[in-house]
Amino acid sequence: MAIPVALLAFTVFCVVDAVQTDEHEVRGLPKPFWVIICLIFPGAGGIAWLIAGRPRSILDIIFGGRGGRSGPPRGPLGPDDDPDFLRDL
Repeated sequence: MAIPVALLAFTVFCVVDAVQTDEHEVRGLPKPFWVIICLIFPGAGGIAWLIAGRPRSILDIIFGGRGGRSGPPRGPLGPDDDPDFLRDL
């Protein structure tokens, strides 16, 4: 009983995530195809969406990748990482 409920919840999550994602951010296939794939193949389609369709892949999140985002790296995180702050001490 728990496995079908978990599969249903996973499918609903993936479909809602695919629907709410901006059209220009979806990777691989057009957005309507991802929704259909998630509905026709509940487990495999959801996993495929998380890995290949989302703007930031679940693998990038797990392994710490930048998710294909370009641009300069983030600035200092705290005052002790900021050279201007340390210079003024």
